[in-house]
Amino acid sequence: MMIMFSDLCDKEVVNVCDGTVLGFVSDAEFDTECGRIIRLTVPLKCGLFSKKSNAYIRWDCIERIGEDVILVRHPQLPQKDR
Repeated sequence: MMIMFSDLCDKEVVNVCDGTVLGFVSDAEFDTECGRIIRLTVPLKCGLFSKKSNAYIRWDCIERIGEDVILVRHPQLPQKDR
């Protein structure tokens, strides 16, 4: 499957461990020597007075990239405010 980075940014990221919707991809880190994506950056939704933070999703934690969503398996991601 071929996909452009701009297509990744349009997909919502969901953690399958707890069903948390993390947000949308904002950036990616590449290894230029081997030409692979190392990890994706997803800005976490935060409350009104909390600091902004990012979730860094290693490429090997991605379970599936679908038409509308990216499913990741990462039990240690920060929980969003409820």
